[in-house]
Amino acid sequence: MTALDEIKQFLGCETPQAWIDVALTQQPLMLIDHAHCEKKAASTAMTLMFRYVDRPDLLRKMSRLAREELIHFEQVLAIMEDRGIEYTHLGASRYAGGLREIVRTHEPERLIDIMIIGAFVEARSCERFAKLAPFLDSELERFYNSLLKSEGRHYQDYLHLAQSYSPEPIEERIEAFRKIETQLIMSDDSEFRFHSGVPVLASPEQESE
Repeated sequence: MTALDEIKQFLGCETPQAWIDVALTQQPLMLIDHAHCEKKAASTAMTLMFRYVDRPDLLRKMSRLAREELIHFEQVLAIMEDRGIEYTHLGASRYAGGLREIVRTHEPERLIDIMIIGAFVEARSCERFAKLAPFLDSELERFYNSLLKSEGRHYQDYLHLAQSYSPEPIEERIEAFRKIETQLIMSDDSEFRFHSGVPVLASPEQESE
């Protein structure tokens, strides 16, 4: 079984083709939000390093993850610059907030839940890179395929940390987050983002009203 096969089994659903279809028509927006995702991933890793200073395994893995995500951020910015796409602010999608709704407030359960969320975010990113790549121009196809190995490792790091901090199996918590993640991915969304559900874009007539 390949790492991508493992990720597909971990996720509760594959990205709908309808999301892919919209992404291909919204590539500048896709790249802008992709850049934001890489920056947020690095920020999350750094926040965990500051909060949990007593966990050497977390510090090592998150330090490496943050460095890699910042490199990816720089790579996306370079692609955008070459294509004349301006990096702008975007509002957050409902994806991360939706996953955080059931995070427990006491430790180590809170940390375990955050690790599981990290695994789902990285797994979904990896799955979408693989889904998008065959439809993209050669530069973006190569770039997105190049991200699969590191993003797949990030998913595994988060999942292994979650299990290592739990005195009991975490399958039930994974399933709880899997149900929420599947609902977020499969349901209609009011806007397109890299981790959005299926975007329901306004028609030209609606936009002019």
